[in-house]
Amino acid sequence: MSYLALRGRCAGCKAKISLRYPVVEALTGLISAYVGWRFDFTLATVGALIFSWSLIAASFIDFDTQLLPDDITLPLLWCGLLLNLWGTYTSLESALIGALAGYLSLWSVYWLFKLATGKEGMGYGDFKLLAAIGAFLGWKMLPAVILLSSLVGAVVGILLIVLARHGRQVPIPFGPYLAAAGLIALFWGEAINRAYLQLL
Repeated sequence: MSYLALRGRCAGCKAKISLRYPVVEALTGLISAYVGWRFDFTLATVGALIFSWSLIAASFIDFDTQLLPDDITLPLLWCGLLLNLWGTYTSLESALIGALAGYLSLWSVYWLFKLATGKEGMGYGDFKLLAAIGAFLGWKMLPAVILLSSLVGAVVGILLIVLARHGRQVPIPFGPYLAAAGLIALFWGEAINRAYLQLL
């Protein structure tokens, strides 16, 4: 509201304010409202808000710096495990397996790619972020998260190369796609898994 009232400029020095600020605030507000509507007044709402806010922050940091900070990913992982002590989203066993499988799956891809090409295809922060998503949602959600994030990442990457002349050697952060897929899985993961299993 203040951004619109000020017409995108600082009230004091009249410097231009980046559109990013109201976009992030609006996105966070909309997702938070949906979380509250979806989970009602429960422990799942508190956890889903922490999950959503952390993913939004991590996405924009990764977009800017190509880094996913441990200060976000590691507490998020432990928070997921703690919440699932009471089976908030899945069983503790599924959450533990999800954390391990999330980390090891991308870790394996990283090393296979590095051995095949001699280059690093992703950062260690991506492993930790997927481990945190697995800790929250359980191992059964990981295939959907990996598939969705890979599809979106591939499409956006191709569009950037073709339309924006983004150099192929310029790295594209994978964290935002993992985060988006994690939110989709939080809200609609069960339905996606059912549809996926029916197709198989």
